Amino acid sequence: MYMAIHVGDVLGPPDKSSVTAPPHLPSDTLGSSARWRTTNFSGGLYMKNVVALLTLLFALSVPAFLLARGAGAQRGGQQRSGARDVGGGHVPAHGPAPARSAPPRASENRAPEGRPQDNSRSFRDKPSHPEAPHVHHNDQWVGHDSGRDDPHYHIDHPWEHGRFNGGFGRGHVFRLGGGDRERFWFGGFYFSVAPYDYDYTADWLWDGDPIVIYEDPDHDGWYLAYNSRLGTYVHVQYLGPR
Repeated sequence: MYMAIHVGDVLGPPDKSSVTAPPHLPSDTLGSSARWRTTNFSGGLYMKNVVALLTLLFALSVPAFLLARGAGAQRGGQQRSGARDVGGGHVPAHGPAPARSAPPRASENRAPEGRPQDNSRSFRDKPSHPEAPHVHHNDQWVGHDSGRDDPHYHIDHPWEHGRFNGGFGRGHVFRLGGGDRERFWFGGFYFSVAPYDYDYTADWLWDGDPIVIYEDPDHDGWYLAYNSRLGTYVHVQYLGPR
């Protein structure tokens, strides 16, 4: 009824014939593994050297780049400061002083049509300044020195359309509302540019430039319209509120 089980049959050592030996790896496989480990180690060392070299080059180049950038910014700042001491929104605190004496004038030439044509006069006192009458940021008016007897600004009936009363100088900046050099307006006031000054308005924007009016101390019947964007000015005649 009962089956006898020998303990040794269960807990005894296994039969040697049943034990499977580990697979034998060929010698070339072992060599390849060793070579892979060697190659991997060498490649990692090489990459570390490359990274270190690139890091060193970057560390050396950054200061040089910053120095060059700083020098360029300094040069650019100097150039911009030279160009921006005229215009750029600056509004002079006062108009020009009366001319003490008229500068010597060049002799007039005759144009082909028979009209007098003045020899050109340069207003560019610095390379970056405009070739037109202008005002420095220290409120020096350049070009308003022809004196009271300048025939280009003679009017037989000064202020025949009345006098401008819209406000002068700093604190009274107007925006051009349209027109051209022969007739322009802002705020309900109308003006015209002196024909002798036409060329000085070539780069004015008649539909939006900021304009400030100053009284002319030398030429009766004229005002000075100053363009604060450009820093230039011209003689203008008031045409009245129409």
